[in-house]
Amino acid sequence: MTEYTAEVAFRPSDDALAYLPEGPCQYGEGKLSWVAIQHGGESREGSINVLDLVSGSNDQHILPGRPGFAFPTEDKSVFLVGLERKVGFYNIGSGQWVAPPGEVRGEEDGTIINDGVAYRDGVIFGTKDVEFTDPKASLYLWLPGMEEPVKLRGGQTCSNGKIVLTREGKEFLLDIDTPTKLVVEYPLDGDARQLGEPRTVLDLREVPSYPDGMVITPDGRSVIIAMYNPENVEEGEARQHSLMDGGLEALWKTPGSPRVTCPLLMEIGGETHLFLTTAVEHMPEEEKPQHPNAGCLFRSTFPTR
Repeated sequence: MTEYTAEVAFRPSDDALAYLPEGPCQYGEGKLSWVAIQHGGESREGSINVLDLVSGSNDQHILPGRPGFAFPTEDKSVFLVGLERKVGFYNIGSGQWVAPPGEVRGEEDGTIINDGVAYRDGVIFGTKDVEFTDPKASLYLWLPGMEEPVKLRGGQTCSNGKIVLTREGKEFLLDIDTPTKLVVEYPLDGDARQLGEPRTVLDLREVPSYPDGMVITPDGRSVIIAMYNPENVEEGEARQHSLMDGGLEALWKTPGSPRVTCPLLMEIGGETHLFLTTAVEHMPEEEKPQHPNAGCLFRSTFPTR
């Protein structure tokens, strides 16, 4: 197992942007996009942000609600967005939905869209209980033109990291419901729009922090998971685990920032880099001086093997 220390690549300009950054995505050459899910503990507003890694400038686009994800499309102004309980294509230039979005219906009060993964022309995504207490959230599939996403599975509390894999001609969904501390794999039938029964791939219940966002390594053999630690610890971490045997292969530490939310692997100048978003969310005021890098975006080189 190898341990790395990531460095601060971007420091948000204000507390609102530092509160809950997530969902980094490559946005063309030398840029990445990310979402600020909400601009504070009582806020019901978030934003899509585009960061220039060379200049350090960040363009913020305020949204009419709290986004769970925002995936860039070929049109740089248009993102595939999950926002509150709506999902569809949103134009950050006009501040409008490109077409009427799909809408999650039938869930109990207190849930909103959270993390997702692009699938076919649409997205597989989950919702979360904003209080992080009840299993009243679900997994959904949305494709363009759907007025209502297809519910794939219920019984989740905070649906987070997702990856779609293909193995021997069949598709599978890797999924994290954060409070369980498990990574599970579902057989995925996209044509029938349904999931099979899950099997546990990684069991992280011995780890004190909670699994959040997740990406697969370029060779497809391992996953990197951002670990959200709500405790007053000196640093956060992301963990690389083998999908073959579950073994811990690498750790990336984020000094001064314990709540790591999402990873991104991105190629820059022929080298692969790991980016990690972190958050200030729910951090007591008296603890903030101890965590000067909370809410920052971190960066580290990613070794090839």
